[in-house]
Amino acid sequence: MSVFEVNVECSAATVEAVHCPNCGKGAERHHLSDRQLIQVQCPHCDYLMVTCAATGNVREAYAPGIAAY
Repeated sequence: MSVFEVNVECSAATVEAVHCPNCGKGAERHHLSDRQLIQVQCPHCDYLMVTCAATGNVREAYAPGIAAY
């Protein structure tokens, strides 16, 4: 897996290639340092998880195929 820098909506982000925790295929982890957010997204299964980098609290999540209780 690799790490590279990109600009996302005028904000610096570090992007890592990771395995999706939902389907196991290739996904991306974006570290949005100016907003203190970490976003994991998978184009294969539409998984999305946005967490606060400081606290680890989940800000937004979507994982089709995982039942919500």
